[in-house]
Amino acid sequence: MAKDNGGIIGVLNTPSTTSASGVWALEDQYQARTTNTWPGQPLPYSIDFLIVAGGGGGGTGVGGGGGAGGFRTSTQTANSGTLITVTVGDGGSDASGSNSQISGTGLTTITSTGGGKGGSEGNAGSSGGSGGGGAGYPPPGYAGGGGNTPSTSPSQGNNGGAGKNGGSPYLGGGGGGASGAGTAASGSTPPNGGNGTASSITGSSVTYAGGGGGCSQDQGTRGAGGTGGGGNGGWNAPTGTAGTPGTANLGGGGGGGRNFGAGNGGKGVIILSMPDASYTGSTTGSPTVATGVSGKTVLTFNGSGSYTA
Repeated sequence: MAKDNGGIIGVLNTPSTTSASGVWALEDQYQARTTNTWPGQPLPYSIDFLIVAGGGGGGTGVGGGGGAGGFRTSTQTANSGTLITVTVGDGGSDASGSNSQISGTGLTTITSTGGGKGGSEGNAGSSGGSGGGGAGYPPPGYAGGGGNTPSTSPSQGNNGGAGKNGGSPYLGGGGGGASGAGTAASGSTPPNGGNGTASSITGSSVTYAGGGGGCSQDQGTRGAGGTGGGGNGGWNAPTGTAGTPGTANLGGGGGGGRNFGAGNGGKGVIILSMPDASYTGSTTGSPTVATGVSGKTVLTFNGSGSYTA
């Protein structure tokens, strides 16, 4: 006597979300429910999250690089019908970046903090997910901002580097990144932004949340942005160039500048990954949807929106 798929003798049956005729073994019922092909309430399922905040803008006046947006991950179980709200933080323009957050009934809210602004002339870098670099003018230079602020475990970011403590050439500190602190300025070498952290949640390795490079007084030399979208610093004398922006949707910090301007921070991103069979297709905010990624559906939110499990 057959037991599979509702069959006793004769044609085997196929279950759906509305019917499952025949006599079914408990094991077969469970397997059908895990793929959402069984009548009634679907089983809860696991979702992986990547939450990257907006990067901080670079500072001016031999400014420090902007700190990267906070980088956090989470794996949580969502019940059917749970509305997951996704808020993606903007990069800062002469300001710290904005927070990114996921929340929903029954879920632990996860907030990544925006990157700290790079210090402008006479100012320290601001604290944030990663801290902004300190300004390098006037002497004696200024401190970098604190990273992982507020504190999370694992850490969401690192400190910004201090501006140069000394005379010419004046140098702003590098902004902190997700995996490393911004370089503190010394000597004549412009400081780089801290490197970001790689994630393969999309099916390919992508590095996020690099810090912005510091500004240099000297022409032709400037701090490089950290891997993961950090902007390069600018230079000033005798002609100059602005700091470059952090990369959008990587949460990179903007490069520090002087008279020619600093780079804005890059916007953040939130990514969800779940089993293909569990994906409901119910979204707002027009995320990019990729299916069949090693059996997972991946939603990439470059702006705010929602997903209903």
